Amino acid sequence: MTGPLGRRSFLGAAAALGGAALVGPLAPLAQALPTASRPDTLPIPPGFQPEGIAVSPGGFAYTGSLIDGAIYRVDLATGAGLILTGGQGPGAMSVGLKLDGHGRLLVAGGGDGRIRVVHAGDGRVLATHQAATGTTFVNDVVVGCGGAWFTDSFNDVLYFLPAGSGSGQAPRAVALTGDWVPTPPGGQVWGSNGIERTPDGRALLVVNDNAQALFRVDPRTGAAARVPLDGGSVANGDGLVVHGRTLYVVRNWDYAVDVFTLSADGRRGRFVKRITDPRFDEPTTAAVHGGRLYVVNAAFDSDWSNPATASTIVSCPS
Repeated sequence: MTGPLGRRSFLGAAAALGGAALVGPLAPLAQALPTASRPDTLPIPPGFQPEGIAVSPGGFAYTGSLIDGAIYRVDLATGAGLILTGGQGPGAMSVGLKLDGHGRLLVAGGGDGRIRVVHAGDGRVLATHQAATGTTFVNDVVVGCGGAWFTDSFNDVLYFLPAGSGSGQAPRAVALTGDWVPTPPGGQVWGSNGIERTPDGRALLVVNDNAQALFRVDPRTGAAARVPLDGGSVANGDGLVVHGRTLYVVRNWDYAVDVFTLSADGRRGRFVKRITDPRFDEPTTAAVHGGRLYVVNAAFDSDWSNPATASTIVSCPS
């Protein structure tokens, strides 16, 4: 199964499983035994298909399930984890997610068009926003430039949720214009996917899978400018990570992470290296912590109708 259409078909099948695939294996607590040293491979509970990742300064990683929107928290130092938030019902997903400065997770809801705000300590859903209806896939999120910004892979917009927004304030759609390559309508082609901030924090970076290109987006206007890259590739680009002036592009179907050095304003980039690892299994997103790169395996080609199917987060040198 290759290409964006295959991925969409797989995601739709996973969502259709709803809670049926989660009966039994996802008890409220799923814990791995601590090890003498920081584990390089972190197991995710059976029946939980991970996609996004956020890591707290204290070293706790959060990932969401494509199957029913549950959220799992794991201690990177020990591998001990628990289901922080249970399943959100049939059709629900947790795709990209990030922590804000208020101890909350901002969660992209995929095909249901929703954005959820979740308490990172106890897993309570604090607010649910309907960002879009119809053909939509709210995919990834970054916190910065005044709030949280979400991509929609089937629509040429970003959704902006102002910092500190409570349940009473809905996200605002910002149209992508300028050099942005439009996404064909109908939900058959993936457009925007991963999103990050530029190193100087003044603009956004968005990967466009349809164009196989990276764009710098002005958060005030939505105007996008293509970012020229000297070498490397963002084809099949999924999650983005900016750490200092280093950009990591997780390339799911290429089983690789391409690494670039960016200018401070994010207007140009230079290829540095490609990270590959035999443990990569359709990697989707990543985070940097403690000098390591933590990469989520969504394992799209696995049989997620089997409740015993499981995946991992893998750690590798950054």
